[in-house]
Amino acid sequence: MQIEPHLIKPQFVGRVLGINAVIGFHGETVVDLRSDFEAAIDFMLNDCKVQGETPEIPASGKLMLRVPPEIHSAALVAAKVEGKSLNKMGSRYLG
Repeated sequence: MQIEPHLIKPQFVGRVLGINAVIGFHGETVVDLRSDFEAAIDFMLNDCKVQGETPEIPASGKLMLRVPPEIHSAALVAAKVEGKSLNKMGSRYLG
């Protein structure tokens, strides 16, 4: 989510990031902003239901990284020392 001040009106505007759908919301206070955000999400979910579509999932849970071989090797060793898989160790550090 990204929230910024409106350049002309005395309010904040926001948008949901990480998905293709454009979901915008605005409000003069945090309470207004949150209320409009929730209404925008509800509208999008209802629209998906009416259209017979599945709401978009922002990420698959798969992450590919390209790193130099020496970093990859060091990460594998560190994971082995901790008794974890590289995936579990990476999830812990990224989470």
